[in-house]
Amino acid sequence: MKLSDFDFDLPPELIAQHPLPDRAASRLLHVEPDALTDRSFRDIVQLLHPGDVLVFNDTRVINARLFGSKASGGKVEVLIERVLDTQHALAHIRASKSPKAGQTLTLADAIHVQVLGRRDDLFELRFADNVYELLEQHGQLPLPPYITHTPDATDAQRYQTVYAKHAGAVAAPTAGLHFDDALLAQLKERGVELAHVTLHVGAGTFQPVRTENIAEHQMHCEWYHVPEETVKLIQRAKALNRNVIAVGTTSLRALESASQSGMLEAGSAETQIFITPGYDFVTVDRLITNFHLPKSTLMMLVAAFAGLERIRAAYAHAIEQRYRFFSYGDAMLLEKK
Repeated sequence: MKLSDFDFDLPPELIAQHPLPDRAASRLLHVEPDALTDRSFRDIVQLLHPGDVLVFNDTRVINARLFGSKASGGKVEVLIERVLDTQHALAHIRASKSPKAGQTLTLADAIHVQVLGRRDDLFELRFADNVYELLEQHGQLPLPPYITHTPDATDAQRYQTVYAKHAGAVAAPTAGLHFDDALLAQLKERGVELAHVTLHVGAGTFQPVRTENIAEHQMHCEWYHVPEETVKLIQRAKALNRNVIAVGTTSLRALESASQSGMLEAGSAETQIFITPGYDFVTVDRLITNFHLPKSTLMMLVAAFAGLERIRAAYAHAIEQRYRFFSYGDAMLLEKK
């Protein structure tokens, strides 16, 4: 397929710049094979059934953006892509001239970081102390490039799911931002099983696809973990003919990556799974997701899940009805094609 198949025109004013005061107050577009229904996100409780398994990505966003300078005085912007261990990380670096191996960067007027070398388009950095602690103290929340304001206290709370647990993501699993504690309690009362996976979302999720032939695109790599408990819940649901609902494309990517043998398996691994139309889904039956950037790999994923023409119709409807788009925007519930 061609990149242009996944393009659409979005009025800039529909890009949500701030979250709503109430997490669960978002709108929900229910995308069925033969209908598009405008709902409130709180309707998700009635749209799921006892015995269904709702799978959340419990990754936690780190303060991954740092500003500073090289020894020469040149300005640099560092975006951590992945923490390798407590003192090493891979990062994107923006500078007028790329730093070389052996150079030291001073970040946030407090952190001295040594550049060890390059891994493709990323730089390997060594920190003097614990990376997570330094980022928590000196880093800035890495809001997506289409959100134009400087992160503030509201973002620190709202660009994080209420169930975030394992630090390591540089972008939020945004479909989960709509759930608050009260909504989770209502789902439990209805008999919906709540399960978790972890996928540390990388900055590559925002990288554009630059090849018109999408088969030539090189997918970014992300780490994921699927617990044994989640596998058991899903196996039980499948045996009872109940649905597995992924909360967000990251949960779906973790589950489908762990299902490449033909059945879901527990464990941890790296994934570069690139889901495009024609993909045969193994584990996930329904998908809750936000609206995605045109020409993005996530647009291709949802088109694979619900059907390209159905997604085109859903996005056209959402634009006409003035839905809010992207990370702080509204959501869809997609039925599998």
